Amino acid sequence: MNRLAGVTSPYLLQHADNPVDWWPWEPGAFEEAKRRDVPVLLSVGYSACHWCHVMAHESFEDGDTAAYMNEHFVNVKVDREERPDVDAVYMEAVQAATGQGGWPMTVFLTPDAEPFYFGTYFPPEPRHGMPSFTQVLEGVSTAWAGRREEVAEVAQRITRDLAGRQLDYGRAAAPGPEEAAQALLALTREYDEARGGFGGAPKFPPSMVLEFLLRHHARTGAEGALQMAADTCEAMARGGIYDQLGGGFARYSVDREWVVPHFEKMLYDNALLCRVYAHLWRATGSDLARRVALETADFMVRELRTPEGGFASALDADSEDPETGKPAEGAYYAWTPAQLEEVLGAEDGALAAACFGVTQEGTFEHGASVLRLPQDGPVVDAGRIAGIRQRLLAARAARPAPGRDDKVVAAWNGLAVAALAECGAYFDRPDLIERATEAADLLVRVHFRAEDGRAPRLARTSKDGQVGANAGVLEDYGDVAEGFLALAAVTGEGVWLEFAGFLLDLVLDRFTAEDGSLFDTAHDAERLIRRPQDPTDTAAPSGWTAAAGALLSYAAHTGSEAHRTAAERALGVVRALGPRAPRFIGHGLAVAEALLDGPREVAVVGRADDPARAELHRTALLATAPGAVVAVGEPAPEEGGPGAAEGEFPLLAGRTPVEGRAAAYVCRHFVCARPAADPAELAAQLGRSAGS
Repeated sequence: MNRLAGVTSPYLLQHADNPVDWWPWEPGAFEEAKRRDVPVLLSVGYSACHWCHVMAHESFEDGDTAAYMNEHFVNVKVDREERPDVDAVYMEAVQAATGQGGWPMTVFLTPDAEPFYFGTYFPPEPRHGMPSFTQVLEGVSTAWAGRREEVAEVAQRITRDLAGRQLDYGRAAAPGPEEAAQALLALTREYDEARGGFGGAPKFPPSMVLEFLLRHHARTGAEGALQMAADTCEAMARGGIYDQLGGGFARYSVDREWVVPHFEKMLYDNALLCRVYAHLWRATGSDLARRVALETADFMVRELRTPEGGFASALDADSEDPETGKPAEGAYYAWTPAQLEEVLGAEDGALAAACFGVTQEGTFEHGASVLRLPQDGPVVDAGRIAGIRQRLLAARAARPAPGRDDKVVAAWNGLAVAALAECGAYFDRPDLIERATEAADLLVRVHFRAEDGRAPRLARTSKDGQVGANAGVLEDYGDVAEGFLALAAVTGEGVWLEFAGFLLDLVLDRFTAEDGSLFDTAHDAERLIRRPQDPTDTAAPSGWTAAAGALLSYAAHTGSEAHRTAAERALGVVRALGPRAPRFIGHGLAVAEALLDGPREVAVVGRADDPARAELHRTALLATAPGAVVAVGEPAPEEGGPGAAEGEFPLLAGRTPVEGRAAAYVCRHFVCARPAADPAELAAQLGRSAGS
């Protein structure tokens, strides 16, 4: 019996009609494996994964293959986005055993959840040196039946090895200027000067490294750091990885030149990149950065926002090819010259082909091209090109659209809240601030839940306004707290600071080890064969460094020594890894830049209807000082009276206007500058920005 019909994961629901007797990850599956004395086949993937769909079609929808799986295994299907802890533990085993990993992930387990055989995608027939999936199933089944002691020994050894990988943290000290400089030097060595970005193909958008580079430039004035960030952002924005019609970024580029993307669009990529381009505009005033930040924000709102106010996880890479009627990667986004001419006519079609790099040979498959902006310099006849864009976008909307994973992931929504709130403030788009507030409200209303009389916890996911069963992991707590802190700074609503503090207190209580290191799961979470703990960034900030950043900001807001100390202790891992592997701990390096700069604390006081307060507030938000925290509110009341600031932003306590005028107070390292009533003076105290 397939048991996936009642789950909330869109990915699992895609498999609910398979002839495979799938179980979700739950104790009953392993109890069933013990009762039947068979192995567990664990299959891990996610909704937007192209090869997950391919393997499902080739094997899991095949009656004969499913019958063999059902007879010889208990089959468990996991959405890696709902259960990142399960994914992390077994992916570590796959990578250790095979030297590589990816999705779909296929792991065979004992009924005690110990892994003994691994792989990723397996084809239906042997090819390219890979065995067929049927051969793998038969081989594992034969080994289980005839060589049980050998299988058990392998499983126990792998489990012991994983347990022995516990991070040796050693209470390292927080990084200093030397480590930041060494990290920059290491990045310079890996930088692709001709194409932007780092390393070769496939090339991923280095969102967190770009944030570090921008912050490092703001703190030190290092022009090389700013140049690497600006050139990479321009190369990506001109490439096929960026949707030249609808805005938003694909997951990665299959080539070094950013030409052909892997077409899935993920919320976390777009939230992170939206914020990076907004910060690049803040530092340089770049028109391109402003356009891309706003287009990416609008893409998230238009195509990922759910009816409940949150943001969906992803858009698939595949969609139906109108010509074949079959799913095909990139069918929604690619164009031929003939298709351009059909929509635009001969003259505009030729102009569009020249502008967007569409050739007869094609840059993608079957003579089609991914739209780019390959020419340097301003677009010729920008008004005409804008009209062409709108006509092509309307024509594309008539194509079969990629599927959407409507699952709301707490962590990624936290990233979106931060990006939309800041874009709304920078670019005078109150609608974006409203969308950020609505998403934050959904996280509070739906994802905060109480269990067994305990204080509320954060749930990992929801769908259609219904909370999922899986507990939040460290990245959820860190990223949601970060989103709330950004929203508090933009709106002046102290309740978001309070919610962030609630989450971060849980981080201190339930995720922190005695030596200051952080675990990905709470100490009372479901016990797996290993408690996951990884400080390195993947596609999004690690939970470890996300929490460190939020802890540092919250401490700057409140003066809490416990949160400041926890942040500094957590950043010890950046001291160790930053100089050696900066590409994989970019968010930690960005947080370290905030620590090295203070971070600066800004309190803006004045009447809510005072334009002077609004101007000071905007100046503070546009400051490039790394990690600066901003509080804005009404003046404190006279002694003994109630006031708006009381109980909201601690930074506002005791702050008063200067001679009746709105004022801003800037403090750093326990030293405060004189109150500034002039925006120019405030900008000088914080570091000037091109966007101000």
